[in-house]
Amino acid sequence: MENEIMINIENVSYEYKSYVDDSIQLAVKDLSLNIKRGEFLAILGHNGSGKSTLAKMMNGMILPTRGEVYVNGINTKDEDKIWDIRSKAGMVFQNPDNQIVATIVEEDVAFGPENLGIPPEEIRKRVDDSLETVGMSEYKKHAPHLLSGGQKQRVAIAGILAMEPDCIIFDEPTAMLDPSGRKEVMETIKRLNKDKNKTIVLITHYMDEAVMADRVMVLNEGENVLMGTPREIFTQVETLKKLGLDVPQVTELAYELRKEGFDIRKDCIIIEELVEAL
Repeated sequence: MENEIMINIENVSYEYKSYVDDSIQLAVKDLSLNIKRGEFLAILGHNGSGKSTLAKMMNGMILPTRGEVYVNGINTKDEDKIWDIRSKAGMVFQNPDNQIVATIVEEDVAFGPENLGIPPEEIRKRVDDSLETVGMSEYKKHAPHLLSGGQKQRVAIAGILAMEPDCIIFDEPTAMLDPSGRKEVMETIKRLNKDKNKTIVLITHYMDEAVMADRVMVLNEGENVLMGTPREIFTQVETLKKLGLDVPQVTELAYELRKEGFDIRKDCIIIEELVEAL
């Protein structure tokens, strides 16, 4: 079971018409990717690299122009199965305000399972479990608009969890949050992956978040240009800089120190490693 593929992307391209001159643009070019069940994959790339387009194809929000996307073995082009796909692969966006629909936290979390036709007593249990998982149980009677950004995003995650997906796709979920909100959300994501065995796809432009993943994929102009463990990817400082991306601060510092002639291992990606090396 462990090696089962959760999302299978086969030679996928996505075309759209340019607003400027009606020319055809390719957001994603002939991309293939397998995401294993229980894996934590981070996808990096600067703006316009095709990250969000790819994310939306992973839960059937948009369909590829060419190629196939399978979620849990179901083709996203199979219109009759779109609810099956979305209940298997949930999606959390940048702005939690766009995902929150109710005026009380627990009602908001109940919205998804209600739409799936889940019986009320099961919904009650799912709402409680989901809020517990994201550490928001004590806020269940609160109004979402009074919460902090990080808390709202955790409620949005609970709303997806209540539909019991196997996989959650996060499209830059911390982009609009302050550092403490980012930390809350990243800890929640890490816990979902490690403790609940959820497959996680995290689209981010924060390198320090990508360090937590099992694998990192770098997109550039719709193509997969690098793929590997965080350590394999972030040690390629020159390549990443050419692609207009940063590396984690720790890796950057180790890189600069090496340039100055210090004998420091170049594959430091977390602070503890650099401290030890120094």
